[in-house]
Amino acid sequence: MSFFSRLKAIFGAKASRALDQAEDPNEMLDYSYERQRDLLTKVRRGVADVATSRKRLELQEAKLQEGVVKLEGQARQALAAGREDLARTALERKAGVQAQLGSIGAQREQLQAEQDKLSAAEQKLETRIEAFRVRKETIKAQYSAAEAQTRIGEAFSGISEDMADVGMAMERAEDKVQTMQARAGAIDELLESGALDDLSTGGDVVDRELAALSSQSAVEEDLARLKGEIGAGSPSAGELGEGAR
Repeated sequence: MSFFSRLKAIFGAKASRALDQAEDPNEMLDYSYERQRDLLTKVRRGVADVATSRKRLELQEAKLQEGVVKLEGQARQALAAGREDLARTALERKAGVQAQLGSIGAQREQLQAEQDKLSAAEQKLETRIEAFRVRKETIKAQYSAAEAQTRIGEAFSGISEDMADVGMAMERAEDKVQTMQARAGAIDELLESGALDDLSTGGDVVDRELAALSSQSAVEEDLARLKGEIGAGSPSAGELGEGAR
């Protein structure tokens, strides 16, 4: 395939896709139905025209028939008056009129046959158009139902996507709640174990060590004081023995 052939095929495919997207089945069906109705109107107009032409021939034929009768009477009168020449002339005219009658009769019969054909075609076309109308309305109803179902499906699809996003958000929220609960539980355990008691005293590590040393020195001083008081005020070991006797 040449480059231009491929390019033509590509443009043709794109144009067909664009037309398919832009085409509304309801509008196309209604348009086709209106075109068929227009055709039926033209056929009916043709039937009316043929019928009018046939009627004109019938009127002309009736007038010529009157002429034949009149010429026949004139020929009789001429013969009665002894004017055979006039009778001959009247009969010659009568023959010409009868020839016209024959031609008009043939045309009238031809028009009648044409009118019958057009009338039959009109009836068939009207039947087909009515059947098309019923089918058109059925297809339009089916298309509308399918279109509604498609919209509902798309709506449900959108809801499903939204629910999926909501579900993911809920999962993330639950994960955060569980993380916070785990952290809170860990702090409770530390508080119960006393590992966080020193935190309430404040200060850094050096301050706490200095406070511990001061406390220990005070304890030693109190202990020495008590020993001194006990040593000064208590009896000797001999006094304790005599007292015991």
